[in-house]
Amino acid sequence: MSSIKEKFNQISPSEFFYSNRDLAGFSNPTRSLYTAVREFVENALDACDQKGILPDVHLTIKAVDPDKPDPKPYILTVKDNGPGIDAEHIPLAFGTVLYGSKFGLKQARGMFGLGATMAILYGQITTNKPVIVKSSSDGKIQNQFEILLDIQKNKPVIVKHTTKEVTKTGLSVSIYLEGDYSKAGNKIRDYVYETSLITPYASITFNDPKEQKFSHPRFVKEIPPPPTIIRPHPHGIDVERIRRMIVESQFEIPTIDDAMIEKVRKDLGLSVKKFSFTSIMDKAKKKWKTLPRQVRVVIALMSFLKMDFEKLNKIRIEDIDMPNKKLSYWDFGDSQSKSVDMDPESEYYKQLTNTVQGEPLTTFLTKRFQRIGPTTAVKFAEFAKFKPEKRMGTLTNQELVNLSDALQKFEDFMAPDSSCLAPLGAEPLEKGIKKFFNPDFVAVVQRPASAYSGFPFIIEMGIAYGGDIKSGGPHVYRYANRIPLLYDEGSDVVLKVVNDTDWGRYKVKGEPPFIIVSHICSTRIPYKTAGKENVADRQEIERELRLALQFLSRKLSSFMSKRGQAEMAKKRANLYAKYIPMIAEFCTELSGKKKEPNYKKMLETEIASENKKAVKEENEIESNYKKKRE
Repeated sequence: MSSIKEKFNQISPSEFFYSNRDLAGFSNPTRSLYTAVREFVENALDACDQKGILPDVHLTIKAVDPDKPDPKPYILTVKDNGPGIDAEHIPLAFGTVLYGSKFGLKQARGMFGLGATMAILYGQITTNKPVIVKSSSDGKIQNQFEILLDIQKNKPVIVKHTTKEVTKTGLSVSIYLEGDYSKAGNKIRDYVYETSLITPYASITFNDPKEQKFSHPRFVKEIPPPPTIIRPHPHGIDVERIRRMIVESQFEIPTIDDAMIEKVRKDLGLSVKKFSFTSIMDKAKKKWKTLPRQVRVVIALMSFLKMDFEKLNKIRIEDIDMPNKKLSYWDFGDSQSKSVDMDPESEYYKQLTNTVQGEPLTTFLTKRFQRIGPTTAVKFAEFAKFKPEKRMGTLTNQELVNLSDALQKFEDFMAPDSSCLAPLGAEPLEKGIKKFFNPDFVAVVQRPASAYSGFPFIIEMGIAYGGDIKSGGPHVYRYANRIPLLYDEGSDVVLKVVNDTDWGRYKVKGEPPFIIVSHICSTRIPYKTAGKENVADRQEIERELRLALQFLSRKLSSFMSKRGQAEMAKKRANLYAKYIPMIAEFCTELSGKKKEPNYKKMLETEIASENKKAVKEENEIESNYKKKRE
């Protein structure tokens, strides 16, 4: 039996997603057209948000051959009035999978730097047409690129590049792709509609393939402040991330070449003439506190090598072995490796220790993580059974694991900083619900910032009843980082919370006309797939959703109770008006009298009283909501 040697190969990210494009929501022509629209519109909104620009987004879908049946090629174009992209970044931004600006720890609609490029990749493999990108970042010159992806190498191929003069900034992206608008049209229109609700400060226009225009002008003129990039929270850190942070925090030993020696001379105030080793060290002692770190490290090395500049120029530092207190170097003159012992009592030893072994644990915690002060750092070190002065560069693998575990378990860290989040706000959300649904009742709430796995998040939620809302509720509108989630709702944490609610206890019965709008904003939405359509049921997020819904449900219950009382008052008045004349007539006949009692004045008084009571109840309801809005 002959054995066949197995071959191992590495594929690029674009090659992987080419083969597994359904992971990113490009599984068929219907879903792909919808996903492509979503990705480009969200990129446009994100770009405007970051620069504080009120967005004007224009979406156009045009059939290449209108007479051809679906699925067929379409041209999708999304234009915005944002800051544009500099010419040098355009090829990589649109021709490289997993390249983008959304990997920092802050809220953004996109998370993976994947969606738009995947749309371009899908368009290329279904139509073999390049993406057309037009961008102006200065409002003067527009760069136009036609770009294809080299899927195997994950690199852009520039087919054409031209420029022209313009008068405003902005970005336009056009792709050819196979789609099925006959099936995707409803979802796309719903997406545009729901995006307008959660982004009331944006103007969005959609021209569909049937030449119908859907316009959603902005009705809020203030844009929420953009989120900021923050340092990580310790509860969201694993061993690998700690290891990377240690490497980032360590200062590299400078290369001792002519340029470095010249810098040391200049910072010490020495001329180009020869200076003895002793003279150099004396000068360094006098200026030590004012010297930059690189220079101090070189001086420390010189102190153990006992070399002046001339000799120093003829060696290369190979290793600084702090545990064994050895300094190794290559001597080019003798063409051999040499070493010297380092005196731990030397005043320069600490300088090298700090450089090679990194920061102390307490310094590392306070500098590299958010909201950790010196007192908390010392308290944590005691909890984790580490010495506060323990150098990060000396941690063993097991100590790294122990440190990671302790960071997750320590309960005295402050809650994550929410400045990296940009929630819509209660007032704009309420305005959006009123504009789109004209309800009889509306209530909104924004929960305080919370965290899961160290990632901050905020829950915003609104509930509305009556007005233009259709019966059959609750109708749930799901959003994450201002993205409408229209697919896979059955496995979403929001639907789980809504379906678990006993609406009967809140006086909501049958199939009433009411809606729930839920918005989760976070630096890391825990999507179940790269397609970003449903949110995982993280315990912390589920809890905040339940608390928000319970709060709003109690408000709705109060409204329904008062509304019921008002309706009962009207019903009683109607009953009086219907039956008292009949009772009066019967009593007159029974008593043998000809003249009926004067019941009309009494009836008018009672009806007026009931109506007054009903009006008072309704006015109270309206007054309460006016006060809330104010």
